[in-house]
Amino acid sequence: MSPWTDRSGKFSPLKAAVLAAACLPALMLAWSAFSGTLAASAPVGPLGPRPITEAIHETGEWAIRFLWLSLAVTPLRRIADWPKLILVRRMLGVTALAYALAHFALYAVDLKLDVARIASEIALRFYLTIGFVALVALIALGSTSTDAAIKRLGRNWVRLHKIVYAIGLLAALHFFIQSKADVYQPTLMAGLFLLMMLYRLAHWRGFAINSPLVLAAIAVLAALCTVAVEYAWYALATGVPPGRVLAANLQFSYSIRPAWWVLAVGAGMAVVAGVRRSGGRREPSRGARASRVPAQ
Repeated sequence: MSPWTDRSGKFSPLKAAVLAAACLPALMLAWSAFSGTLAASAPVGPLGPRPITEAIHETGEWAIRFLWLSLAVTPLRRIADWPKLILVRRMLGVTALAYALAHFALYAVDLKLDVARIASEIALRFYLTIGFVALVALIALGSTSTDAAIKRLGRNWVRLHKIVYAIGLLAALHFFIQSKADVYQPTLMAGLFLLMMLYRLAHWRGFAINSPLVLAAIAVLAALCTVAVEYAWYALATGVPPGRVLAANLQFSYSIRPAWWVLAVGAGMAVVAGVRRSGGRREPSRGARASRVPAQ
């Protein structure tokens, strides 16, 4: 089966589009590096004065973004009633692994491929330790993502792949620590992660996850949690007054804070569910579905 075909061998526009989107950041990064080496008249290329460092950050951020997209597949396909979306979950997960490996490889290159120094840095720097643990776990998931592995592991495959939630938590923490004072992007990623986890919690507790009201409540709660995460980070890990950051969430003169973006994404999902429901498509809650299953 090709990356752009479905299980029946037919061309899948969805898979082709996702494949193109997966390759685009790498192509743009490669072009930036290539054009920078060609621009002899410009000492500072498109990747800045420290191109490898910038490439390390770029690949790491794209790894998290694609990991988040893979986690978003399950909520989106249920809310939007889009079953075919499941076709791209594996592709998104493998793409996240590819960018994570590139992230680590560039870090090793930046340290002149000095294995002893690389090992020492990972052992001594906490954010590198948790990042490396997340990478190893992601490799374990990637290496068992084939059809053969799924068949061989059976139910254990599902148990193994649930560690993706722990990987997401470690990745978010790694992103926070290495970003130091400017944690706008890490806060946004953490907020979106919380949004997806709250959705899963609501589904697990038996709420009607296609209900616009439930999804709106999840959106508000995720936004408030995002504010709390941002406040806690500045209060505990930086010298910036956290009260000033908290007040910035109510001001829109300079930028829109991450919590509002999280709220917007969550509200968007509630709107999608509302449109779907107005069309007459309703999905019972998990508890209601379970009650319909005859006793064995």
